[in-house]
Amino acid sequence: MNSFDIIKTVRVTEKGTTQADSLNQYTVVADLKANKIQIRTAVEDLFNVKVLRVNTMNVSGKEKRKRTHQRGWTSDWKKAIVTLKDGDSITLT
Repeated sequence: MNSFDIIKTVRVTEKGTTQADSLNQYTVVADLKANKIQIRTAVEDLFNVKVLRVNTMNVSGKEKRKRTHQRGWTSDWKKAIVTLKDGDSITLT
């Protein structure tokens, strides 16, 4: 897998921007099969930053219904909280 396959997107939320400002942590959506070492190297490669720590968790999909009685599910995904070295940052535009 290359870096673009491992890191899907950076999540921009209110909690995430607070973590970025105070703790220098960013939340990324990673591939379900990727481990912490692969996520670390992908973030360092894509954003040219130094990663200190990676915390991961698997998020289960939720049951959804859209104007019908049939149920569907959102996809499962992996959340990775990446802590960067002081002075480094990811520009979110």
